[in-house]
Amino acid sequence: MEAVKGSLAKENNVYLRGFGTFEVKTRKAKTGRNITKNTTVIIPEHKVPTFKPCTEFKNQVK
Repeated sequence: MEAVKGSLAKENNVYLRGFGTFEVKTRKAKTGRNITKNTTVIIPEHKVPTFKPCTEFKNQVK
């Protein structure tokens, strides 16, 4: 798991055959709301880690 975290920190995708893919995706900047203060907040563009399981893994879980 440390190797996966290190690779994702360097923005490298990790492919584990028979398990799935760990990727880094960029989320666009967007406008949000702070409902307690009723103000508009700008959420900047940022990167998030994602996981997509492979078909074999999904079928076994079903």
